[in-house]
Amino acid sequence: MEKLLEQITDELLGQVIIESVNPLEPVKVHSIPKSWRVLGTGNYAAVFCRQGAEQYAVKIYAPGRPGIEEEAEVYRRLGRHPAYSECYYAGADFLILKRLGGVTFYDAMKRGILITGQAIEDVDDALRYARSRGLRPHDIHAKNVMLRDGRGLIVDISDFLKDDDCSMWEDFKKLYYRLYWPVASRRVFPLPRPVLETVRRGYRLWRRWN
Repeated sequence: MEKLLEQITDELLGQVIIESVNPLEPVKVHSIPKSWRVLGTGNYAAVFCRQGAEQYAVKIYAPGRPGIEEEAEVYRRLGRHPAYSECYYAGADFLILKRLGGVTFYDAMKRGILITGQAIEDVDDALRYARSRGLRPHDIHAKNVMLRDGRGLIVDISDFLKDDDCSMWEDFKKLYYRLYWPVASRRVFPLPRPVLETVRRGYRLWRRWN
């Protein structure tokens, strides 16, 4: 862990540039140092891993984006659970997390990988567990849940301390059971990214006006 901390400080933080252009869109990552790669981006932060330390994920918040203290607290409350990552270290603007392997539901649809009913049930169970720990799951959608060996994982818990209700996961499940599963249970095929992005943006507009 000490070696990884040195590499984060000396290599990653000193060279990487993370830009938040629009708070409703994923951050932009520029100037990635050698031996590091981007695992994913969200509206607040980007996640990286380093060659030789692939079991860890380093989440760096974009300048000016809040929430790192809250996310560290959520991980503290969750403790260990098979559907969630763990936080090993919390810095001023980055977290060192247990890396969860797999593919997001969004990428599974894009690549034509079946999202199993078991994965949906796993996410439901994980959300119930989070509520039992005094948390309020928020912002659970196709880019924040992951499929690994047919099982479901939750990869972004940064908004679990919010007070307001969030229906994103219930909305996703309605689409899953009414549209996705009746087709995918017979034949799975890739969905082009423009189609998925159109659905994502359309859903965001629908939420804004409802």
